[in-house]
This record gives sequence, C-alpha cells and structure tokens, in this order.
Amino acid sequence: MSEPSPAVAAAVEGELRLLDPVVRASAELLSQVLHPEYREIDSSGRVWDRDTMIASLTGDDAPHPGPLTASRMRGDQLDDQLVHLTYDTETKGNLAHRSSLWRLTGTGWLLYFHQATPFAHDTSARPGDGG
Repeated sequence: MSEPSPAVAAAVEGELRLLDPVVRASAELLSQVLHPEYREIDSSGRVWDRDTMIASLTGDDAPHPGPLTASRMRGDQLDDQLVHLTYDTETKGNLAHRSSLWRLTGTGWLLYFHQATPFAHDTSARPGDGG
C-alpha cells in the first residue's frame, strides 16, 4: 500500500486530533480545526453547525462519551483542496461509520462536513455485501 498524499495525511491528523478528549473540550482548539461553514449530521440524524457543535462539546453539561476508538480509516484526495475520509468508531460499545470532508484554507486543512451512521457489529457480514 502506498503512502497517503500530504493532503490525506493532514486530514487524518486533524481527524485524530478531533477524537482527543482535550481538543473536544476546548472551544479554542475546536475552532482551529472546524471550518467556519462546518456542518455535521450526527448518528441520531441531528444537523449541527460549527457554533452549536462547539457549544455542545464545551458546555458545562457536555456529554463525556469516553474514549473513542477509530479503525479502518482511509482517505482519498478528491482535488487539490478537498479530502474525503471514512472510518469506523467505537465508544462504550456504540459503533458508527463516519465520513468527513476536509477543505484546504489559508490556515490549513479544516473539517468542512462530517456524518456518522450507527451500525451493529455483524460477524456474518462479508466485505462487498453492501451492508
């Protein structure tokens, strides 16, 4: 397998930063990684913008889901200014397929869009089954 492009490597680094509980608890650090036009569709179907996401993650009543483990991360550079990442996460037994778009800006690569879709672990599924 070949090494990822510098753009994909930067997006992966940014995505892993966002999984760090220290970053998730800091409005300043989150604002350095989330694009001003950031949008997210979370695993429950709720749509978030940058400001509401930062407020939700850093507020006094912010959820603390515990450690988030990422696996099967892969990236594709779609053009000079856009990278698509996909990966799976697990936290407290909850699984989600994740998809992120990272855009190159004057300050570097920023997360522009993210979506999470919950799934159940199915040991009978095989790659390519479409499920």
